[in-house]
Amino acid sequence: MRTEVLVVGAGPTGLFLAGLLATRGVEVVVLEQRSRPAEHSRAIGLHPPALHALEGLGMAEAAVAEGVRVRRGVGYGDGAGPGSLLGELSLDRVDARFPFVLTLPQVCTEQLLAARLEELAPGTVRRGREVTGLRQSAAGATVVARAGEAEEQWEARVVIGADGTRSRVRELAGVGSTARDWGDHYLMGDFDDPDGEPGAHIHLHRDGVVERFPLPGGRRRWVVHTGRERVPERAGELAGRAFERIGLAPEPDTATMLSAFTVQRRLAGRMVSGRTVLAGDAAHGISPIGGQGMTLGWLDALALAPLLQDLVQGGPGRPGRLSADDRPGGRLEDHPGFARFDARRRRAARIAARQAEVNMLLGRPMPSAACRVRDATVRTALAAGARNRLARLYTMGWAGRS
Repeated sequence: MRTEVLVVGAGPTGLFLAGLLATRGVEVVVLEQRSRPAEHSRAIGLHPPALHALEGLGMAEAAVAEGVRVRRGVGYGDGAGPGSLLGELSLDRVDARFPFVLTLPQVCTEQLLAARLEELAPGTVRRGREVTGLRQSAAGATVVARAGEAEEQWEARVVIGADGTRSRVRELAGVGSTARDWGDHYLMGDFDDPDGEPGAHIHLHRDGVVERFPLPGGRRRWVVHTGRERVPERAGELAGRAFERIGLAPEPDTATMLSAFTVQRRLAGRMVSGRTVLAGDAAHGISPIGGQGMTLGWLDALALAPLLQDLVQGGPGRPGRLSADDRPGGRLEDHPGFARFDARRRRAARIAARQAEVNMLLGRPMPSAACRVRDATVRTALAAGARNRLARLYTMGWAGRS
């Protein structure tokens, strides 16, 4: 079986890239190991650059209609009560069109993307396919996939690895990566939110951060730092730790999702190798603290889509275009456009990773004396003229210049 572009992974990045290619008239197939879409909420944050990206598929309005617009963040220091308030960060000036961060569960985002892709190119996503082999040549690549008891072979001009932090495509392409486990553990869950207040609240307690974010449907995401300890995924565990720290807690019986996770970072040594390109978490798995991962993957796709269009629709003698027979060896990394893509997107990933890790360090458990220094610093930042720049930083306003 043949296609121009073969995408491995039907998560947010793979579906979004496939949609972009379909709008450009590029033949694309998506292989996904899972037999059915995921059902849990997982990632929830869509920054302004992500919403601008969705406009390319005509989906921004639909996403905004389903999500919650978070226009302000409130920071609290060590302890509970009014005296712990550090300040408020308004997002009203971060973007002319989308002056907010949208919270929308990843399961809903993927449903919107999959439905749009089915409109553009019916039958693009092939589920229940586990990739087991990859061979590359000057003209393209061959992917071997297991589909139940059968085996399929797919030939493509380019293979895109959008298959997550444990990317099989990255492994098969021989692309190395650097990893770091910070050892910080968290417990998160989604609960009923009777107040329905649309702000984000961050509590920098001495025993570890407690975060609260609004969700659609009268729900709220709670995140609690549990130190170096991976705790059981129990709603009562999360609620108990939250109440001990801030005097507030969700109702355990209303939990619809619970997940314990560890902060890790894995950055690929390169994103382009032969006829394989990595995107999203396969290229740069970063800490979820700050919710930048999905936006980062979509920006990869936005930069990659025109290059892939040039590749498959170009030809010899057409300026700026690359075809299989006008570049020695057919290696995409030898083409200036793909080389720039590789360098710029890896740079953006490093920026996002550093920002996520700063967020994590601020929320770590620490002695009371260190808490006082941290709280004073954060209070000053939230009260100073740099507040607007801080808001742009936390909404990935830098991403368009990376």
